[in-house]
Amino acid sequence: MKPENLNCPLPIGDHKTVQLAHGGGGRLMHNLIRDLFLSAFESPELAAMEDCATFSLPGGRLAFSTDSYVVDPLFFPGGDIGELAVNGTVNDLSMSGATPVYLSVGFILEEGFPIVDLRRILLSMRRAAEKAEVVIAAGDTKVVEKGKADKVFINTSGIGVLPGSCTLRPANIKPGDQILLSGTIADHGMAVMCKREGLGFEAQIESDTAPLNDLVAKILDVQKGAVHALRDPTRGGIASVLNEFAEVAELEIRLYEERIPVRPAVAGACELLGLDPVYVANEGKLIAAVAPEQADRILGALRAHQLGRDAAIVGEVVSDHPGRVSMRTEVGGWRIVDMLVGEQLPRIC
Repeated sequence: MKPENLNCPLPIGDHKTVQLAHGGGGRLMHNLIRDLFLSAFESPELAAMEDCATFSLPGGRLAFSTDSYVVDPLFFPGGDIGELAVNGTVNDLSMSGATPVYLSVGFILEEGFPIVDLRRILLSMRRAAEKAEVVIAAGDTKVVEKGKADKVFINTSGIGVLPGSCTLRPANIKPGDQILLSGTIADHGMAVMCKREGLGFEAQIESDTAPLNDLVAKILDVQKGAVHALRDPTRGGIASVLNEFAEVAELEIRLYEERIPVRPAVAGACELLGLDPVYVANEGKLIAAVAPEQADRILGALRAHQLGRDAAIVGEVVSDHPGRVSMRTEVGGWRIVDMLVGEQLPRIC
């Protein structure tokens, strides 16, 4: 066969109906948001494509965020849908540099859902809110007929207070910036996947779900202006976040595989299932792009915190290939780390 007749088929991009992959954190989800939601709801705040909007009021600057949680199973090693919902919104606010203050919660419950499980979720949310030092100040509950939902869906919204002129966004990233990761990757996605599929390993894999607001406060205190961008790598993993960074900043991000921390049990589970850890979801980790002269100090601040003990400098920003994320593998070669196109792990958050 002639070389020009060889081709690698790509997933269909022009769908007539919503696909699972539209919620997977990859290319299809970004296209859906850009082509439909941004054109329908035009606003500068939405066009920024951040996890939360920041704006000014007469009394000061605020951050506002909302998210929905549909994880399956509802209870998994290391957490549950309630704790996940609180931590997820706290973290989205924290990535803007805001101090989270108030949350709202909305429930869609399926008829027949056990009250004992609902109580367990509510108590978990209360503990998570207390740990993050936020107040659940408003809420709503709807019940639908059996078969019209899958047990329980939760929406959370949050408001946070922004200090001074703090502005953290990918557009701030500069050549030479160092890419810091606060700890091991893929813990949450693999904990949910192993529980769902009934996979057992010698060492139990647990979700990393945690509130990151205190950790963020610690690194922002190191040096004003040294942190240029923050993001928590949930759906689509660190690969999706870094592709967003590279695309917005119009710079290249280079990763070094041997520096990326992955727990042995998680690495084994990913290998067994044919998954790349850089694409698997996290719920208690952050990625930071920081000024090179402050990178070691910020790394020290991360490692001094309980949630950042495994932190590492995993990459750097260069200007060679704008919009590209590349990674030097453990054997010394280089590969492109693109954004996912299809769905990898459904119902993980």
